[in-house]
Amino acid sequence: MKAKLDWQGCDYQVDFNQPLNIGLALVPGLDNPNCFYAPPFEASPLKAGDFVGDTRKGGVVNFFNVRLNPHGNGTHTECMGHISVERQSINASLPVFHYFARVISIYPQKVENGDRIIQKEQLESFLSSEVETPAIVIRTLPNDHFKAKTNYSGANPPYFSAEAIDYLVDRKCEHLLVDLPSVDREEDEGKLLAHKAFWKYDGDQRLQATITELIYVPSSIEDGLYLLNLQIAAFELDATPSKPILYELKEL
Repeated sequence: MKAKLDWQGCDYQVDFNQPLNIGLALVPGLDNPNCFYAPPFEASPLKAGDFVGDTRKGGVVNFFNVRLNPHGNGTHTECMGHISVERQSINASLPVFHYFARVISIYPQKVENGDRIIQKEQLESFLSSEVETPAIVIRTLPNDHFKAKTNYSGANPPYFSAEAIDYLVDRKCEHLLVDLPSVDREEDEGKLLAHKAFWKYDGDQRLQATITELIYVPSSIEDGLYLLNLQIAAFELDATPSKPILYELKEL
C-alpha cells in the first residue's frame, strides 16, 4: 500500500509494503544485547498439574511465561517515568506512533579519560542546515551486526553530552532513537544529565518525549529523511519493548 504525505511544504510518497526494521527481536537466552547487568530474557512454558504449555512436550497449545527487563533486554522505548518519582507510563506518554524522522551516522569522539561521547558540535554538523524533524535516529559508527548480541555491562559504552541533548531539544526533537544502551554514561553517580536534559526534568517537563535505546540500523539504510512507526506494547510502565520501523520517502 502506498500513500501520499505532505510535510514542510513538500509532497512525499511512502510504500508501507517496504518496512525497514531497526528494532532487535528478543530470543530466549544470551543472543540478545544486554546491559546494566540485567538478567537475560527468558520464556518458559507454564506447568500446572498435567498441563504443560509447550506443544513440543505434549501440550495442546504453547502457553509461555516471559521474564524480561525492558531497559536491559533489547530494543525499548522509555518515557520520563524512567527517572521521575511520580509514576508515568510509556503507554500514556506515546499516543501517536508515526513521525517524520532523520537518520544520521556519527563516530562518538574519544575524550581524555577514554570515554566516547556524542558531542553537540557533531550534531550541529549534521543537523544545522536541515529542517527540524520530530524524531532523530542516531547510528553510531563503526556499525556491525555484533550490536545485536553485545553484552554492554561494565563496558562503558558511548553516550551523549548534556549539551548535545540540549541541542536536540532546541531543535524540537521529541523522539530520540539510539543504538546505545543509554544516552548517559553507564556509571555517572546517578546524575543522569542527558536523560534530565532531554525531558527538561528540572523545568518545563516534556512528558510526551521518548527515548528509544538499543536499536540497530543496518548499514544498508542510508542517512536521510524517513517516516517512522514507533510500535510499543501497551505497558503501564516507564518503558516497554518496542519495534521501530522506518519507511523510505520518495519526494514527488
